[in-house]
Amino acid sequence: MMPFTNRVTRLFKIDYPVIQAGMVWTSGWRLASAVSNAGGLGLIGSGSMYPEVLREHIVKCKAATDRPFGVNVPLLYPGADQHIQIIIEEKVPIVFTSAGNPKTFTSLLKQHGITVVHVVSSSKFAVKAHEAGCDAVVAEGFEAGGHNGREETTTMVLVPAVCSSVTIPVIAAGGIATGRQMLSAMVLGAEGVQIGSRFVASTEASAHANFKTAVIHAKEGDTMLSLKQLTPVRLIKNRFYNDLEEAQKNCATSLQLEALLGKGRAKKGMFEGDLDEGELEIGQVSALINTVEPAADILKKLWIDFEAALQHPLK
Repeated sequence: MMPFTNRVTRLFKIDYPVIQAGMVWTSGWRLASAVSNAGGLGLIGSGSMYPEVLREHIVKCKAATDRPFGVNVPLLYPGADQHIQIIIEEKVPIVFTSAGNPKTFTSLLKQHGITVVHVVSSSKFAVKAHEAGCDAVVAEGFEAGGHNGREETTTMVLVPAVCSSVTIPVIAAGGIATGRQMLSAMVLGAEGVQIGSRFVASTEASAHANFKTAVIHAKEGDTMLSLKQLTPVRLIKNRFYNDLEEAQKNCATSLQLEALLGKGRAKKGMFEGDLDEGELEIGQVSALINTVEPAADILKKLWIDFEAALQHPLK
């Protein structure tokens, strides 16, 4: 596989414009280092980590790769400021922020020489990220797993809209798991892709084997966006999802929904493997994922498929 050069690969000092999303309970140092070693950009997902656990993952990732890696910090979670401080102390070179105001930490991170990328679900927020000083944005469409935009704008619409709104590099996310999908995103103007769901179904992902099995068995229509009253999140339909939908149909208040969520639902589902009562966050593209493979093999196949599609786009 020949390395590829554009603004995204130069920004992150990587061989291929492929970023592994930093997902809660699934993206620890093993997955991040494996993707970085394979020539992409691996991200540690800090949203499910206590501060000192994040520090441990950063230290282990440094030991496992000499390539660039980053940390994803969802700003909606408590303790984001502690995570940012640890990232600065450990001299992590790249930070992806999401689910919050990009102005919160961007200037501080930039003062320490850290490359900053923000995840957005609309052109309006892309402009705000650009104005805040971010080096790039991730345009994440409605198809994506995990926390999602309220506007329900699909990747096919969002990516060209964001590309028309900012001059910094745009990375496409949401519904991308194959090289042909990657090419489609780049034809729309993106200069790289962020991939989550496909890397959940990797041997290095810290997700429970039960959850990985559920992902590779998922079909079209098996995921839905839920909890728009609180923070929208895409979930695999299971008993917990059905309980949420029933509560919402019965006009449950935000407090009642928060009580139903309780604590640790995502951990129970994705990390501990409870497929009935756990929260199972994954994207629509899970319908195209059929195998659990090493992260390096996933990236290699993605790039081979991308190059083949580039040579024969109409086949």
